Amino acid sequence: MEKKTFDVVALGELLIDFTQNGLSGQGNPLFEANPGGAPCNVLAMLQKLGRKTAFIGKVGKDGFGDQLRKTVLEAGINVDHLLTDDTVHTTLAIVHTKPGGDRDFSFYRNPGADMMLTEQELPRELPAHCGIFHFGTLSMTHPGVRAATKTAVGIAKEAGALISFDPNLRPPLWPDLEVARQQMEWGFGVCDILKIADNELEFFTGETDFDRGASRMQRQFPNIRLLNVTAGAEGSYSYCCGQRVFVPAFRLGGTIETTGAGDTFCACVLHDVLAKGLENRSAESLREMLRFANAAAYLVTTKKGAIRSMPEPGQVYALLKENP
Repeated sequence: MEKKTFDVVALGELLIDFTQNGLSGQGNPLFEANPGGAPCNVLAMLQKLGRKTAFIGKVGKDGFGDQLRKTVLEAGINVDHLLTDDTVHTTLAIVHTKPGGDRDFSFYRNPGADMMLTEQELPRELPAHCGIFHFGTLSMTHPGVRAATKTAVGIAKEAGALISFDPNLRPPLWPDLEVARQQMEWGFGVCDILKIADNELEFFTGETDFDRGASRMQRQFPNIRLLNVTAGAEGSYSYCCGQRVFVPAFRLGGTIETTGAGDTFCACVLHDVLAKGLENRSAESLREMLRFANAAAYLVTTKKGAIRSMPEPGQVYALLKENP
């Protein structure tokens, strides 16, 4: 892949995930303020893997915004274009963890600073200087930030970047799920690399069988060159170059919560694409990609939060060696 200023540039939400961390002496739940937001989670893991990344987004002029900026800087992500909104507070998410680690989300985002990014504020030179441009649908829930997202994607595509899309469907953030479906469809129609969760694949295609759902996606969106389906504790599937590969998840116990697992998986896939490209991928190379991504995703589930919980590459390789 042609060398660009940044390996991966992402646009979208940067927020605080409040995750439960025990009970007070009075029996009230205690919540930990974990830095998060899917696009920056992806970039944080890419930084761990030695990639050069940059983020486009917005936080509020408040303590949480300061915390997020500091955290992202510490992760090594370029934040020259992380803007501050003077009037709208940083977006907050309350993560309710279910038995087994799955989650429900409640958002304080009506409005939230991340959705206030405008097309006029977009640093147009940044999407043009990356190998991969990554985005999701949380930056498409409202007209202003939606316009910024679509303009950035267009700039990146024109400059020859690969486009990575993770629908990251969060129903509470959409006034109408039909609008969510329309914006997901737009993302599917422009991306080269798609990471989609099992529930999102079913939501869009109506298929509970992953192979049928993936086949339908590939027929409708022939632009998607690498389609990965994450199926939680079951594992992950990859469809690329006529290959179909499944790799089971690492089920070794110790899972606390699943926040950031899909983003960690996504980052590892992008790292692999940067190294090996998308042409003539063999089933074995896709299997290696999924094994590494599954292992990293498992490790992040053994900690709380996402950005500060990303595993070191050495930890991932050690896990793979111990579980051949």
